[in-house]
Amino acid sequence: MPYISWNGPAPTTAAQASVAVANGVKTMLQLSTPSSRQMQIIAWGYTIDVAPAGIGTVELLQTDVAATVTAHVGSGLINLDPNGTSSLLTLGTANSGYTASSEGTTTASRVFGTRKIPVTAGSSDLSFDYEFMPDARPIVAVSKFLRVRTTFTATTPTMCCYVVWNEI
Repeated sequence: MPYISWNGPAPTTAAQASVAVANGVKTMLQLSTPSSRQMQIIAWGYTIDVAPAGIGTVELLQTDVAATVTAHVGSGLINLDPNGTSSLLTLGTANSGYTASSEGTTTASRVFGTRKIPVTAGSSDLSFDYEFMPDARPIVAVSKFLRVRTTFTATTPTMCCYVVWNEI
């Protein structure tokens, strides 16, 4: 059963909001697996509104330590099946959420994807969508954190990002 989540609350009366990235490292979206369930990544992507003033990197990675985030609520983890069940991912400021205020100290990570954003970024560099092949879909272990994390070196743009996953 596939789910999707964005780096902001689920939109109601307004469009999905973009969030400012930081000068340095910032987790834009974090998803936390419970002790009873893994997640298999189907797809991920982002859109950046303008070319950055400095080089940027966007990563999709599993970490062993949580960032402190604005907590998602259940409606922020959207089941793509209208008759499906709610996500079992863990919610809270040290679990599933967006727009990190503190990164934590990661001691172990697994990188599933990375993109470099050049200073001279054209429109093709500012939007990215990737769907993993069925036999190559990464699995995030129980009690771990999946992050979409950015690192920029100068004045920063805003970003809207997402992850699509199955719970297994």
